[in-house]
Amino acid sequence: MIIHLHTAVCIIKYGFAPDQALEILNSYKLIFWDFDGVIKDSIEVKTQAFIDLFKTYGLDITEKIRNHHESHGGMSRFDKIPLYLEWAGLESNTCCVNDLCNKFSQLVIRGVINASFVSGAEFYLRKNCHKQIFILVSATPYHELKQILHALNLFECFVDIYGAPTQKKDAISMALEAKRIDTKDCLMIGDSKEDYHAAKENDVSFLLRRHSTNSRVFLDYDGPFVNDFNAL
Repeated sequence: MIIHLHTAVCIIKYGFAPDQALEILNSYKLIFWDFDGVIKDSIEVKTQAFIDLFKTYGLDITEKIRNHHESHGGMSRFDKIPLYLEWAGLESNTCCVNDLCNKFSQLVIRGVINASFVSGAEFYLRKNCHKQIFILVSATPYHELKQILHALNLFECFVDIYGAPTQKKDAISMALEAKRIDTKDCLMIGDSKEDYHAAKENDVSFLLRRHSTNSRVFLDYDGPFVNDFNAL
């Protein structure tokens, strides 16, 4: 059962004063953050990287890949690439998957670093990282996250960082066990169904960062959301 933020719904959807919204978010002791699409507007960077890897296999394949990637933003590349190789009629052996994962990494790291921040996210992180516990939970590999965060001077904002191949639901579970914090005092901010389900499976409240790429995925979603973090 997921905990709904009824007060936050009113504030975020119906535009109560920003200081009230800030008070709600500040009421959580621990916040789990996704990265792409929540902290950085980097969804298209990774979409284009997948397309570049498979563009020689035709438009039908790349459009199928685009649609899948955009519908499964929280899914690891280690799970996506074998699937995309299969769609392209190629063998998804370990050597081939690792080679494409390395090429993907080379394509995206600089692009993610240079991508714009989701408006207000950087400010909130830097201002509140010593007041709350921030934990990064991403489908990006840990070594890549570390490189990106150091380049952005954001590494110290997070108490813990979890990346692929650790599943998000497992990362949240491990963090809750380690920190011994009641789930009612925890919030997950994400932009994918994988983020939503990871929060739900751990009985943690979920706040959606809504954007143009995930709007069709969350057509039936009636929980709290933000478009950006400017009001905070």
